[in-house]
Amino acid sequence: MTGRPGLSVRSRLPLLAAGAVCLLGGLYAALVLLDLPVPDTATGAGQAHGPVMVFGFVGTLVGLERAVALGSRWGLLAPSCSALGALTVLAGIPGWAGPLLLAVAAVALLGVYRALWARQASVALLAQAAGALCWYVGTLLWLGGTPIEELVPWLAGFVVLTIAGERRELADVGLLGRDRRPVDRWFLAATSAVLAGATAILLWPANGAAFWGLALLGVVGWLAVFDVARRTVRGRGLPRYVAVGLLAGYAWLAVAGLLWAGGGPTDGGPRYDAVLHAVFLGFTMSMIFAHAPVILPAVLRRRLPYHPVLYLPLGLLHLSLVARVGFGDGVGWVGVWRWAAVANEVAVVGFAGCAAILMLRARRGTSAGAQPHVTRPPMAVAS
Repeated sequence: MTGRPGLSVRSRLPLLAAGAVCLLGGLYAALVLLDLPVPDTATGAGQAHGPVMVFGFVGTLVGLERAVALGSRWGLLAPSCSALGALTVLAGIPGWAGPLLLAVAAVALLGVYRALWARQASVALLAQAAGALCWYVGTLLWLGGTPIEELVPWLAGFVVLTIAGERRELADVGLLGRDRRPVDRWFLAATSAVLAGATAILLWPANGAAFWGLALLGVVGWLAVFDVARRTVRGRGLPRYVAVGLLAGYAWLAVAGLLWAGGGPTDGGPRYDAVLHAVFLGFTMSMIFAHAPVILPAVLRRRLPYHPVLYLPLGLLHLSLVARVGFGDGVGWVGVWRWAAVANEVAVVGFAGCAAILMLRARRGTSAGAQPHVTRPPMAVAS
């Protein structure tokens, strides 16, 4: 979706910059958690890693894109509060200020979805609103003193349901002439199970973890059957790049679902690291890499042309995550785990650098060999 003329690019840039600061701050906090020789400030940056990455970085991007789709200035309240709340947490300001701002951001995002629903109701939009609800519940629990480790299903529910809703939006392209009712029944059952599973794992950790893992596998199953990426992966250029990123991300979400369903709840240790990063790196970051060539131009009104160089950070992300989860968490090779985690960060920063260079080259008209950007390429991604 593209924004209405009333929402200027100038009003979006500070929020995009704030999201970038959240990304860098979250990555730095991860270095602290890896026990690398970097200073941990008095604020305890390591403890801010999860909320800053999910609510600060991903939440600000989602809120900004939805505000652009709405085309109204009040929609910018959601990304503004998410960025400010995350930066407050990152700065180590104690108390309720950061979590409260993040809760307000979730409420504002729910308001944006309500306005979009009034324009055109859909099951895709309902799933995205359910994701915002997960965000809101997670921040309320955080304000109530629940440890971050126990909030992971709510953080994961936010990103999984938001992305599933985006993909359901595009699935209509592949369902032309078909009865959508059984498709939507499966979709609604899977996404409802994600909400129910996040609640169950909080109340009944042992059985709830199994149900939560199965819920994630239900979402993966729907994506595997109905997502157009299964067909576009056989294409060329941008559609194929997007499909490769999506399918790789779905595989990591399946890994997380299996680990939860088969291993039960976890709040620490190697399996916790594996589950956490299968969802938030393997799945979420892969989705961001894949959607960026469409989402960033819609937000910035600047082309991000496809170029094969984008496969380099995407490949590094997944190969390093295989090393981290398989050999680091699985076998217990601490050295491999640590340096694979560093490579994870290099992949994220490398993708941001590639995207910035490609956009600058496109702006100067010297993007040699890059394919022209299409605002919403058919059967590629949902904006």
